[in-house]
Amino acid sequence: MLKVHSRCDLSCDHCYVYQHADQTWRGRPVRMPLATVRAAAKRIAEHARDHGLPVVHVVLHGGEPLLLGAAGLREVLVELRAAITPWTQLDLRMQTNGVLLDEELCGVLVDHDVKVGVSYDGDRAANDRHRVFAHGGSSHDHVRRALALLRHPAHRASYAGILCTVDVRNDPDRVYEALLAEHPPRVDLLLPHATWDHPPARPDVTATPYADWLGRIYRRWVDDGRPVSIRLFEALRPGGGGTEAFGLAPADVLVVEADGTWEQVDSLKTAYHGAAGTGFDVFGQSVDEAARHPGVAIRQDGVAGLSATCRSCPVVDRCGGGLYAHRWRTGSGFDNPSVYCADLRGLIDTVAAYPPPGHAAHPASPERDDSPVDELLDELATGHESEQTLDLLAATQLSITRALLAAWREKTGRTAAWELLAHLDGTAPDAVRAVLTHSFVRPWLAHCLGPSARSGLARAVDPLPALAIAAALRAGVPTALSIPVPAGTITLPTLGSLVLPSGSGESAEVTVLPCEFRVRVGPAEQMVSLDPAGPPSVGWRPTRGVPVPGRHLFVEDGDPYRDCYGQPVAPRLDDVAVRALGRTLADAWRVVHRDVSAHAAALDAGLRAVVPLAPDPARPLRSATARDAFGAIAVTPIPDPETMAVLLVHEWQHAKLGAVLDLYDLVEPSSATRIRVPWRPDPRPPEGVLQGVYAHLAVTQVWRSRADADRPGHPDAPAHAARYLSWTRNGADALLASRTLTPAGERFVGRIRHALEETRVGPG
Repeated sequence: MLKVHSRCDLSCDHCYVYQHADQTWRGRPVRMPLATVRAAAKRIAEHARDHGLPVVHVVLHGGEPLLLGAAGLREVLVELRAAITPWTQLDLRMQTNGVLLDEELCGVLVDHDVKVGVSYDGDRAANDRHRVFAHGGSSHDHVRRALALLRHPAHRASYAGILCTVDVRNDPDRVYEALLAEHPPRVDLLLPHATWDHPPARPDVTATPYADWLGRIYRRWVDDGRPVSIRLFEALRPGGGGTEAFGLAPADVLVVEADGTWEQVDSLKTAYHGAAGTGFDVFGQSVDEAARHPGVAIRQDGVAGLSATCRSCPVVDRCGGGLYAHRWRTGSGFDNPSVYCADLRGLIDTVAAYPPPGHAAHPASPERDDSPVDELLDELATGHESEQTLDLLAATQLSITRALLAAWREKTGRTAAWELLAHLDGTAPDAVRAVLTHSFVRPWLAHCLGPSARSGLARAVDPLPALAIAAALRAGVPTALSIPVPAGTITLPTLGSLVLPSGSGESAEVTVLPCEFRVRVGPAEQMVSLDPAGPPSVGWRPTRGVPVPGRHLFVEDGDPYRDCYGQPVAPRLDDVAVRALGRTLADAWRVVHRDVSAHAAALDAGLRAVVPLAPDPARPLRSATARDAFGAIAVTPIPDPETMAVLLVHEWQHAKLGAVLDLYDLVEPSSATRIRVPWRPDPRPPEGVLQGVYAHLAVTQVWRSRADADRPGHPDAPAHAARYLSWTRNGADALLASRTLTPAGERFVGRIRHALEETRVGPG
């Protein structure tokens, strides 16, 4: 890629060259001198000759390359052709905003066989959201005129396609229609450049707005018979081959800047100032020397060069960790999943699941039966998951929490709390992970980001200071931060809550010290010790853990955002009640291991907290799961471990399915169908039926195990097993007959149905 002109005639506010972290363009010449063009061409020719390359691809870029004018552009093209074509085929391309394109320039491009891509974001409203002149004027008509020139028969050979940067605020249907109206040979849909330090805009609370936006276009595209090549979608289909942004193909791009310096791929400019630099230039170093730069070399390692999270992901062969630049986070560098991780996964699933079998408009290419998506869903449908699968569910839940956290930072701006949390994420990642995986951080963020209809939740306050202080305390990193004090209480997730004296202000200064912290509100000051063996600090209500076989569970009865279950939660329990609940949970844990070891392993891997529900004499056996609160279940404290064991298995199935539904569309979202089921008097929506079927699958397996073992105290186990088996079969059959499931959902429920056939009740 040759940066032949380093300035631009537009002032696009999403441009990574001028608007993002790297500002090295300011010190470079306006245009690439002809001597530099010759030196670059000589290096490329040497490389092609030494390696026997059949073809090399050179892209003229900027800035805006058309600012060279027709004569300047012709000079560059002549130099490149003269130096390179004696040794190899030269594939010349150019990326432009199209504003200056005219008949004379089109003639130069055609004469030198240059394929041209034009940046264009769709209809007028979409294109002019970002692609405007410095005075704010529209570029839309200029770009459309350029596209019309390229469509002319005399110039059509130079029309390569359109590059469109996604903005989820734009209407996807209008963007798609505007792109097709220009009859491009190819469309490139690009995610806007972003990093964990500067996350992408997420204007609503959905966890995957970019996947949803692109998925809408993908379905339109398929329904229309794929009328144009859309590289993103083709790359994500099996055998698609990948692109720089997706897939595991080795990095194969080097950049020559206007002053002749070798740089890595220029999307790195979005990470930090100088991120793309190599310290080399075309006058002193060859292509091979530049390609051995560590930043380039690491992107030749395939899966081995990805983060641990990416390496364990079942769709890593499709995603490839996403665009390298989008993985950047201060402190951990590029050793992270993409900041778009949840969106990439959602889009991959959409591409894998659509169109459904027998789709009339354009049947999909045959899918492999052993695709990673299918394998994962098939395994989850049995109710018996591997530790790797459960780890993946937890990892994706963490990625959603991180996305919400980034959305909150986008809404509130960079603060001292964000800077501290970002610093700790790089220097003490385990401490940050422990806090962010706390089950009620996501409900807190969701409540902050959008209106909540859940009654009982506390007034939303900025969660960042509390998260940062909790992580600093866990990491033992001294720091000080101002923190809000809603209702006179400071809540530190995973650690506890401090109730301040009445009349305290709305904020407090918290100073982290070794094994304790100091709180100052106005002139008043107090120390809070975290030593469980020491005397209790005034007002401090620590989060208490209870031992279960092999680990500890939190009894979470203090976090205000635990009130997300649609049922009244219990107030803080006294120590005696906590110990009693702990004994019941430990005994129930052993019962689950005795009855259904696979479900016990799932509890071991993922359940972290239990929320006590308020007692209700009319309904003594109550339990619940909240979609946003992965890792926790709510139960009414009861003394019977055998019954508690069933509740744990039942609710953890709901928790797992909630995580699955964050990854896959199993139910058609627009369905208004209601389905009658034998376990409820009221007709249920399809997702509610699916939740019931999946939970009852596990309960059937519990009672089947008890019936087979003829457990003392369970003479009614065969009857319970038969009832739950019948309920689950009927529910699964009703779902399959309802035509409310996506193809992935039909496969999932079909596999559940198959698992039920292996859960026979009675003789034979």
